Amino acid sequence: MDDDAQRSAPQNRRRRAFVTGAGLVGAVAVALSAWAFGFEPASLSVRQHVVALPAWPAELTGLRVAVLADIHTGSPWNDEAKLERIVAATNAEQPDLILLAGDFVIHGVVGGRFVAPEASARILCRLEAPLGVYGVLGNHDWWLDAGRIQTAFENAGIPILEDRAIRLDAPGGAFWLLGISDFWEGPHDVERARSFVVDTAPVLAFTHNPDIFPLLPPGFALTLAGHTHGGQVALPLLGRPIVPSIYGERFAIGHVEEDGRHLFVTPGLGTSILPVRFRVPPEISIVELRAAAGALARRPT
Repeated sequence: MDDDAQRSAPQNRRRRAFVTGAGLVGAVAVALSAWAFGFEPASLSVRQHVVALPAWPAELTGLRVAVLADIHTGSPWNDEAKLERIVAATNAEQPDLILLAGDFVIHGVVGGRFVAPEASARILCRLEAPLGVYGVLGNHDWWLDAGRIQTAFENAGIPILEDRAIRLDAPGGAFWLLGISDFWEGPHDVERARSFVVDTAPVLAFTHNPDIFPLLPPGFALTLAGHTHGGQVALPLLGRPIVPSIYGERFAIGHVEEDGRHLFVTPGLGTSILPVRFRVPPEISIVELRAAAGALARRPT
């Protein structure tokens, strides 16, 4: 091998290594983009969560609540056919209670299309649970027309609990289901909702936006919420870059306990703004409520 060939050989190897590395990086980027903008937001998972609560009576241990939030029908990968799959998958879990935590419509999602709330209500009314199906409205619902959406759902047989509560009689005893209107757009009149509670049965609260949690009075066994989408993207080491909350990641997802009070936030089912999910798959959350160890048993009221 002559001197020129000897000198160029290492350069050629480096060039081939660079081209190979660049190709691998490009392939990984394409694969991650396909996952984040295609496969994951189009997927549907059912996840079981067990939450132990000091204020939950032993007689009601095992009560299973399905929480569906941020459906955003019309966002990419979330058409009426997907909503029918969500209904079927939820019913297959045979929950005791189903809660719809708002944001049934979309606004400005890239690649999305508007689906009338009446169409979503006609599908969601097929949900079945012994203790019923109830909803609250989200900020997107208010931005469209809160009255229209509430009418559409109630005409379909789904009560919307905006700042009010109802008493539910489960086999193990009674409890109150208390709905709080959206923190951004609704009155979120918690005192009005509490005025419906007229006995000492435990209170299960639900709302759209978890940012109201620090303002809630003590005494609720658990508050359930949505809105955050779990950030839609969770990056290794870096966390969730965008969470629509004044508290950042504090209430982004899952079970949160603060000062003896309990919150559960579902990552939801649709997308907003950008049709992307990465390591935060769409989820039907099945929350099983249990009395914490040492909780006192109560007689049904």
